Amino acid sequence: MAEKQYVIFKLDQHEYGIEISNVKEITDYKEGIKVPNAPDFVDGVINLRGDVVPIINLKKRFNLDITEIEKNSRVIITNINGKLVGFVVDDASQVLTINGDDVESPPELILNENSRFVTGIGKVDNEIIIILNFKEVLSEEEKQKIQEM
Repeated sequence: MAEKQYVIFKLDQHEYGIEISNVKEITDYKEGIKVPNAPDFVDGVINLRGDVVPIINLKKRFNLDITEIEKNSRVIITNINGKLVGFVVDDASQVLTINGDDVESPPELILNENSRFVTGIGKVDNEIIIILNFKEVLSEEEKQKIQEM
């Protein structure tokens, strides 16, 4: 299989990856403006060079322990259905090339409606990297709400 490049990021000391082709840019974290009645995992919106970008807190979205934003916290900007959306992560500091043979399908045990965004499990130097598809992190209803922001 072909090699692919992934942006590697951390949440709670665990490493995750997203295909680099799905990343528009990575920015330093800046606090967003709260939006009334937004889903609880939306930290707010920011102005990114004239674009209003909703910011999704992945820890809240994945029901992980919420920690303070650190100096290494980053926002990964991606395009979902023509709308820029940012995802807060603890750190995003490297790009890895992973051979397709080193990426397995997620185990059936973890696959359900709430884990549709896990597209694979990468194995690199005895480490595991969970490969995510940010376009699937939100349900269709949530994507619609984001579009309306």
